[in-house]
Amino acid sequence: MRGLKISAAGRTRGDIPLIVCVSLMACFGCLMIYSASSYVGEVQYGDSLYFVKKQLLGVVAGGAAMAFFCFFPYYKLYKFRYAAVVIAAVLLALVFVPGIGVTNYGATRWIGFGSFTIQPSEIAKYAYALFTAAYFAKNYRKVKTVRGVLPVLGVGALFCVLVILEPNMSITMCLGLLMLALVFLSGTNLKTFAFVLIPCALAVPVLIIAEPYRLERLSAFLDPWSSPLDEGYQLIQSFYALGNGGLFGVGLFNSTQKYRFLPFAESDFILSVMGEELGFFGITVFFCACAFIIWRGLRIAKRCSEPFGYLLAAGFTLVYGIQVVINALVVSGTIPPTGLPLPLISSGNTSLIITMASMGVLFNISRSCGEDKGASRLLFGKKQPVNN
Repeated sequence: MRGLKISAAGRTRGDIPLIVCVSLMACFGCLMIYSASSYVGEVQYGDSLYFVKKQLLGVVAGGAAMAFFCFFPYYKLYKFRYAAVVIAAVLLALVFVPGIGVTNYGATRWIGFGSFTIQPSEIAKYAYALFTAAYFAKNYRKVKTVRGVLPVLGVGALFCVLVILEPNMSITMCLGLLMLALVFLSGTNLKTFAFVLIPCALAVPVLIIAEPYRLERLSAFLDPWSSPLDEGYQLIQSFYALGNGGLFGVGLFNSTQKYRFLPFAESDFILSVMGEELGFFGITVFFCACAFIIWRGLRIAKRCSEPFGYLLAAGFTLVYGIQVVINALVVSGTIPPTGLPLPLISSGNTSLIITMASMGVLFNISRSCGEDKGASRLLFGKKQPVNN
């Protein structure tokens, strides 16, 4: 990558409020994981702090990764665009290798090496955002043609196929929405965007029909009380938790649904426990914090003076935002149930570490671009359009 240099005048202190909010959210996640998992940890593992200890390791590792990327020049990530795609694709493929892939509850979504496990789909989302930002930044003249966006669609389709085979419908949806958003933000025209949008929209019902269990989940979503002990059970328990919380909640650590009534209370459905313990007002404050992170990320993207930083900041922010919205819609019964962690909050170190690392990248972009619109107008040795 040639020609991209950030002048000293263009540097700022960076978006410190973003980093503070992310750090507080990660700590808050540990608190909620303890509340949601203490009983299960004691009964199943003989240690009420079992899940919290694992999460604290993730917070430490995530904090270190975030600190590193806060000061690692973001434009150097461009060099790793192809490596990121290859690594993500290999990790997704390793999920299907016997002895390496780890299966839980009928889905093979992890790879394991002893007690160490990784969820490759969490890495794939950010690898795709990096590749797409780099491709559109270099090929900005091609974004208005169907042929010009084909490499982005090809990588997105590859990742979606590998993820849906796990199966993991929720991450597939995240990748699809991310692809649509980045193509739109690249400055393409309506014709090209429609070429991308229509196949994605048609793929959703096809994927649902292709697997019987997805049809069962859709039926349970439409009427969960038709199968209260089967497919509708989890959603009904989530409703009970949210309803029991009322306006102000039953109090921290006082949830009843966490006593093995609500499956995955410490991970995919931790928001239900939060709603029960903190109530409507507590959840509102939490969503305000999520909105703050999204706003700061999009603000960084808007203020960035060159295409790669703009699209990278937008992409990383959208990964976080899309996942928060989908998790909230699932927990509230607005869309059919699907397994998806709540970023920075749910138990799971892969998601936590890579999300915190991505926030470090956002900070570095804010530090490098700041409010100086003329900080960088050269990329790849050619004049580039500046984001205004």
